[in-house]
Amino acid sequence: MQVTVEDSGSNTKSLKIVLAADDVKKELEKAYRKLSKTVSVKGFRKGKVPRKVLEREYGSKIEYDTAEKMIQNTYFDALEQTKLDAVVHPEIRSQKFEDDGTFVYDAEIAVRPEFELSDYKGLEVEVDDTEASDDEVAVALENMQREGAPLRSVEDRGVQDGDVAVVDFQGFHNGQEMKQVKAENFSIEIGSGRFGDEFEKTITGLKKSDKTEREIDFPENFPNPVLAGKKVKFDIEIKEVKERVLPEIDDEFAKDAGNEYNSLDDLKAAIKAKISKEKEDAGAGAMADKLMMQLLDSHEIEVPKRLAAYEINNMIKEMEDNLTNQNMTLESAGLNRDELVEQYKDTATKRVKGDFILKKIAEVESIKLDDGDIENGFKRISGRYNMPVDEVKKYFANRDDLLPFMNELLSEKIIKFLRDNAKIKTVKGGGEALEAKKPAAKKPAAKKPAAKKPAAKKPAAKKPAAKKPAAEKPAAKKPAAKKPAAKKTTTKDAGDK
Repeated sequence: MQVTVEDSGSNTKSLKIVLAADDVKKELEKAYRKLSKTVSVKGFRKGKVPRKVLEREYGSKIEYDTAEKMIQNTYFDALEQTKLDAVVHPEIRSQKFEDDGTFVYDAEIAVRPEFELSDYKGLEVEVDDTEASDDEVAVALENMQREGAPLRSVEDRGVQDGDVAVVDFQGFHNGQEMKQVKAENFSIEIGSGRFGDEFEKTITGLKKSDKTEREIDFPENFPNPVLAGKKVKFDIEIKEVKERVLPEIDDEFAKDAGNEYNSLDDLKAAIKAKISKEKEDAGAGAMADKLMMQLLDSHEIEVPKRLAAYEINNMIKEMEDNLTNQNMTLESAGLNRDELVEQYKDTATKRVKGDFILKKIAEVESIKLDDGDIENGFKRISGRYNMPVDEVKKYFANRDDLLPFMNELLSEKIIKFLRDNAKIKTVKGGGEALEAKKPAAKKPAAKKPAAKKPAAKKPAAKKPAAKKPAAEKPAAKKPAAKKPAAKKTTTKDAGDK
């Protein structure tokens, strides 16, 4: 096998791979022998069909299948021979059986960019104090008080903060009814912010049977993709107004919250511990983001376009999967694929760039995953989904599922290394967003419920897999040969072993 390499652009190489005539001859002969044992041709016994007849009847298919097999069997060897670090599946630009018996194919690949690491140890980051404040505990108690309080209808006043308004609504976009933005007898807790502040303000003050309309501009980052970035006009009718009958927050209230609480002080202590743990977990994520932003800002790396495109496709695919779980499509959600490509371009590029930086740090610092890391990852997923570890492992039996999970675990290990070597300053903060957020009340051991969106069901988890890490490198698959007379092969997956 002869391999020549040419530069074809920034972080892009063109490989011309020539397979020896003897090797090509053997592969073709093997393919024709296999075919002759199975094919039936009129006038010939099975297994006795002359080669020339087979070539005439099946030559194109044999050449295509043999070309695909030879490309699959030699591409990775060509990478090893040239010492190239491909980061995405190759594009097979041409392939041909030559008159001299050789087989030649051209592959264009994106390679890992070369760059020097800037300082990554001793990064300075500020983090919020994770200890829960008395005010945060008080807000949590008030949330629990509201959640456990019975509701009663009111007839003599309008909707006010803390009430539950039961409404019918229909959304319109560009004058057209939005099928996914319609509900009857839909309950909205005023002050929760789950339906958007503007909508809540619109119905505040209205009484039972009142009707109104309101046009609302939803921001691009609104949680519901059906509404995000759209100007929607709502027709609204108030069906019922309910108020909560709040109990006193005392020792009896604490005992009602759980058998493990003998007094209000016990309940407060449990709430404080829970909030502190949540803030600690959130703080770890925020610190990782701050570290990554510093690394992104301090490194100039040109990201291969095809790898960024691959990441964008993954992001869109993830959105499509979530919508499918809600019985929706991009079209029914009012989303445009081309617009999503533009919207995700910057994020995808940063993900890929960040992954390059982290993997370079791992290489320099010899940070690798061991069996214990992977086992702990399985246990974490097991606890998250309340599944036996052996069952979790079955979900990752496929290499294409396991590699992204391992990539996430490695990224976490690298981030931990950066955090352990960072200069961390703890500051007071985080409490200012407490009132605006107003999480739904829950007992200290319970999870915070997901905010209810106006037109979408809660997406079901497809599998107990961890979230895809930023800039995840695509799983390696073998390259496919081009079909005869077909268009160019499109980018699919990675070309690394």
